[in-house]
Amino acid sequence: MREFWSSSIGKKIAVGISGAILVAYLVLHMVGNLNALYGAGDGDARVDDYAHWLREFGEPLLPHAFVLWVVRVVLLCALVVHVTGIVQLRRRAAAARGPHKAKPIGRSLASRTMVVTGVLVLAFVVFHILQFTTLTIDVTPLREGAVYANLYWAFQKWYFVLIYVLGVCAIAFHLRHGIWSAAQTLGYVRPNRDRAIRSAATWGSIVIAAGFLSIPVCFWTGVLGAPA
Repeated sequence: MREFWSSSIGKKIAVGISGAILVAYLVLHMVGNLNALYGAGDGDARVDDYAHWLREFGEPLLPHAFVLWVVRVVLLCALVVHVTGIVQLRRRAAAARGPHKAKPIGRSLASRTMVVTGVLVLAFVVFHILQFTTLTIDVTPLREGAVYANLYWAFQKWYFVLIYVLGVCAIAFHLRHGIWSAAQTLGYVRPNRDRAIRSAATWGSIVIAAGFLSIPVCFWTGVLGAPA
């Protein structure tokens, strides 16, 4: 395992696999969040029921919220491996180049800005956790388990809507190149598949971004009403 991680190829594979785990979670998280679009209901919002189900999943065989914490630990490990691998690979590449910087010929904007968007995504994830998971950023009324109400009151503030729009756009931009890069590292990219994989990465990023952005936009514009 140490030899695998020490090699550049091993790091690239680890970065690709950890990235795939994070993308898979992102898709599931988006689908779960879309429960908010069902609205407030009669005081029993569907997104609240979904959040409650996540914590009860596996009971009574497993302790309360056990599966949720396993998922969080897996995601944290994947994130650490992903970020560490990328930082170490970039350092190796910089050391191999020496003082001469290569011109980014033929590289897309998404490819050239992966580090910038990666930092923005990481900062946005920390902000999101502090606001809606730990409820630390309590500028608006926040209650444990009241997911719909928390979302509603947060997205009545234009600056939170703006933060989430910019954060999701950074995620989409990062994913656009990241999905293709992971597919290439894991050996799925071939000359006859390259165009299809790039197209899938582009449309996948757009769908994920649209899914996440629909929630703050619908709350901000009044499509989704106040909690019952």
